[in-house]
Amino acid sequence: MKISSMKKRWLILILSCFLFLLSQFYRASIAVISPDLVKEINIDTRQLSWISAAFFYAFAIMQIPISMYLDGLGPRLSMTALSLVAVIGAFVFATGHSVPVLVAGRVLMGIGMACNLMGTLKIITLWFTPKYFATLSALVFSAGTAGNLIAATPLVLMAQNIGWRNSFWIIGAVNLFLVFLFYCIAQDRPKAAFSQSVPEPASTKFGEIMHALYSLFRQKDYWIISLGTFCRYGIFAAVQSLWAAPFLINSIEVDPVSAGNLLVLMNIGLVIGSPASGWLSDRVFKSRKGIIISGLIMMGGILLTLTKMSPGTDMIALGVLFFAFGLSSATGGIMYAHVKELMPSESAGTAMTGINFFTMIGGAFFLQILGQMMQYLHPENSLGKVAFIDAFLFCALCLGITTVFYLFTVETFKKSDRKRPR
Repeated sequence: MKISSMKKRWLILILSCFLFLLSQFYRASIAVISPDLVKEINIDTRQLSWISAAFFYAFAIMQIPISMYLDGLGPRLSMTALSLVAVIGAFVFATGHSVPVLVAGRVLMGIGMACNLMGTLKIITLWFTPKYFATLSALVFSAGTAGNLIAATPLVLMAQNIGWRNSFWIIGAVNLFLVFLFYCIAQDRPKAAFSQSVPEPASTKFGEIMHALYSLFRQKDYWIISLGTFCRYGIFAAVQSLWAAPFLINSIEVDPVSAGNLLVLMNIGLVIGSPASGWLSDRVFKSRKGIIISGLIMMGGILLTLTKMSPGTDMIALGVLFFAFGLSSATGGIMYAHVKELMPSESAGTAMTGINFFTMIGGAFFLQILGQMMQYLHPENSLGKVAFIDAFLFCALCLGITTVFYLFTVETFKKSDRKRPR
């Protein structure tokens, strides 16, 4: 059965979103199975942190070759080949009985998932009108956030019923099936009859790739947006995946179940905020810069507010704050639209992948630096309320500095090409 180009683009996008969902799942999956890993393999917290961080570092480093070759090789081949590496990583992880093997599995998962976001965003640039890039990319981010939710309670239930190893065998098999479907259905660009303005593949010659990178690196806005995504996602990831729960339990004296519910609210805010911010950027305010700056200011304000919280704080107030934190962080997805519009269409993958490198490095950086800072400043009680106040103040300061720099970026919305058909 022949599929029309209009329907096919949505099918390709949906399959791409599922692959990105798996990326988010793998990224967050260690948290809920960590007790099983500690008990079964007898590892300490330092080793556990290496297992968790391995994915982030491998993912970030892979952005360098991806930025060089995604525009030339195309998303179909790039996403297929690397996703197969992630399948192998899931299977290696499922069989791991030592820290080196588990780290190796996480590294392979990080490598394999490294192209799924950038490849999906590249597909949007090739198959959809630029006018709706922010909205569609925001929907992609929402779909990915569902992976974080699956890596929470559903993964716990799977691990309790069939074990964490069998859970990863099943996830790996699902991953393999999705890769097969994607390879069979996807294509890099629509036929000429569907759109006359789709750019040709970029060159894969090293010299021309380096010239494109040089053009990108010369733009001050690229470095400001990189700083923005480094701090925005790094701080959100640190709070979401590690520090929010101990802050709530130790400083605010919230019970673990309630703390978990607040983290769910944060993720719901992220899910809702991604398409909402894209819609506001594309259709209402018609601005990239203004939406992003508003989100940075809101994040910083919420962190400052959390430093004033004390035991006995109303759960509704905490729920609003954590939901709003996810909602405001979601505006960071617009940064990909912002940087994409700084570059020619044929180099969009290079621009967005460069930003994604700083996104993932930011996550790894803030996860580690906050813990080290809290331990250094408060060695007697590194998980006490004062330690968290200092950590959140530091994060708010970073967001404030980032906001000031972002004021000097160029608004790209009016400059983006609006001539391609819907």
